Amino acid sequence: MRASWGWVGACPVSCDRHTNVARLFWSRELLGTSVMKRPTSIIIALLIFVATPIHSAVAGDAVAGKVKAQLCAACHGADGNSANSQFPSLAGQVPGYIAAQLTLFKSGNRANPVMAGMVAPLSQTDIQDLDAYFSAQQSILGSIPEADVTAAESGGALYRGGFKALGVAPCMGCHGPAGRGIPPKYPRLTGQHPEYLERQLQAFKTETRKHRVMSPIAFLLTPQQMREVSLYVSALK
Repeated sequence: MRASWGWVGACPVSCDRHTNVARLFWSRELLGTSVMKRPTSIIIALLIFVATPIHSAVAGDAVAGKVKAQLCAACHGADGNSANSQFPSLAGQVPGYIAAQLTLFKSGNRANPVMAGMVAPLSQTDIQDLDAYFSAQQSILGSIPEADVTAAESGGALYRGGFKALGVAPCMGCHGPAGRGIPPKYPRLTGQHPEYLERQLQAFKTETRKHRVMSPIAFLLTPQQMREVSLYVSALK
């Protein structure tokens, strides 16, 4: 039997954003009768702010991207669902993230000899088209082997609550309660191979993959914590 974790009514965007709106609404300035004296446009504006998506649609052409993605299929799968944990799944990734990573590979700011060769001939239009195609595909959600359930539960505590002893913030603050990411900067993690996620955390820790946010966080994590949190988030629903 395999286990998975689901979030009933999980916010599809950053819950911090909604929390900040609530704090603004219930601040002293707006509490009590003072809120009644203000124009209703303030309330409408707050509601619109909460309801409005925080990202715009990717400019690429998903139809064109499907044709171009044939070159990616051997490693990442025809629909972006990789069958090999050596290669990340791309299906359902947040719009804009794949384009950003391809651009980093192309510039050499993210080192990978295989990907450097693959992106070398790509134009910016090609990159945007691939991003549009893969982000529109359905991700195959993961599950956890029964033998790893306890480890994944420990990872869940880190993902949801952080590691206060060393000042590590909860992972869900950037990647969302359900691990679906926040476009375009914070990637979707759920449905990803846990082995791949673990390797990326190790790369951040050793700075073979440098990132101003993730490298300092990963530096503080133990190998066991990396494995546990990777198991947990890979199976979020």
